[in-house]
Amino acid sequence: MEKILVGLKRVVDYNVRVRVKSDGSGVDTDGVKMSINPFDEIALEEALRIKERGEATEVIVISIATADAQQQLRTGLAMGADRAILVETGDSVDSLTCARALLEIVNRESPKLVLLGKQAIDDDNSQTGQMLAALWDRPQATFASKLELDGDTARVTREVDAGLEIIDVDLPAVITVDLRLNEARYVKLPDIMKAKKKPLDQIPLADLAVADSAAIKETLFEPPAAREKGVIVDDVAGLVSALNDKGLL
Repeated sequence: MEKILVGLKRVVDYNVRVRVKSDGSGVDTDGVKMSINPFDEIALEEALRIKERGEATEVIVISIATADAQQQLRTGLAMGADRAILVETGDSVDSLTCARALLEIVNRESPKLVLLGKQAIDDDNSQTGQMLAALWDRPQATFASKLELDGDTARVTREVDAGLEIIDVDLPAVITVDLRLNEARYVKLPDIMKAKKKPLDQIPLADLAVADSAAIKETLFEPPAAREKGVIVDDVAGLVSALNDKGLL
């Protein structure tokens, strides 16, 4: 296998308490720590392990975002990726536009495997990988918790509602990964310094001839409703009465 392409999305760090802007126009990111989407970090870790086993020669990371995403791409390079591509756009893109942009890069780079996180923790759509596979007309395996390569075939253990499902897909293919697949490595300072010298190509989204016509537009953001104050009851009879008053019995 020659190339593995890994998608990285810039998101609010999972340890940060998300705040909605006062006008409801979006999430407040001023002064907020931004990180690689955790599922994408797992995808990159798996790609690096495949390369370290000698089953791939190059790992490329890609993000479709504003120029700020260079920080996350540099982190991916510090983890061990060989080069990075930033498809630069001034606005956030929906899943379909993202999949179309990824397809353009796939056609340019001809990777044998595309690894993506199963979803992003900001919108939780879990759509881009499936859309890319459909547009690319190649097999897909989603929610991977184990990945084994054998020549031009990938055996993927999927986490599904009923338990685990094992499928074989022909390469090239799109695989989206779950958190149980591996544990991402820590980035060391010498690797961060080396990453500054690795190539990071910037391509305007408009240059990919991708129509940025979002099918879904976000019009209003609202924080979840505040939880009601709990009630302390004295005995079982009081519990039954309280549940009955709420229409739960």
